Amino acid sequence: MRLEQITPDNYAAALALSVRPDQQDLVAPVVKSLAEAYVFADMAWPRLIYDGDRLVGFVMAFLDYAWAGNPDDLRSGLWRLNIAADAQGNGYGRFAVEAVSGEIRARGGTRTYVSWAPRAGGPEEFYLKLGFRTTGEQSGGQTVGFLDL
Repeated sequence: MRLEQITPDNYAAALALSVRPDQQDLVAPVVKSLAEAYVFADMAWPRLIYDGDRLVGFVMAFLDYAWAGNPDDLRSGLWRLNIAADAQGNGYGRFAVEAVSGEIRARGGTRTYVSWAPRAGGPEEFYLKLGFRTTGEQSGGQTVGFLDL
C-alpha cells in the first residue's frame, strides 16, 4: 500500500471513486475534497491510496488548522477518508490513518484529530478501535476525536 499525490494522470480515477451507498451521507465525494484542497491549499494534504496499481481510496489531512479560529490551538488530522465500496474491510482505512498520523508526526505534531457523524452505521467504531478518544467537542454536529501520537 502507498499514498500518491493527485496528478493529471490519476485525477479522473480519483473522481470516480465512491463509497458504499449507505455511507454517502457520511463523507463528501472526492470532487468536493479536491475543490476544498484547492481553496485551502495552505492546510490541505490530499492523497490517493493505492494497493499495487489499484486505486482503493482517498485521504485528505488538514495541517495546522486554527481550531475554532483560535491561532493558539493549531490542530492537524484526518479531514476526509473515502475507501472504495469494493475495497472496504482490507485495512486500507487503517493504513490511511497511520499514514496521515505519520505525516503529522513528521511535521512535529503530537495528536491526530478526526470528526465523525454520530449515527448507527457511522465510522465511530472504526476510529475508536484505532485508539481515538472523544474530546467532548462537537464540530458541525459531528463528534470530535483525537489520537495521541
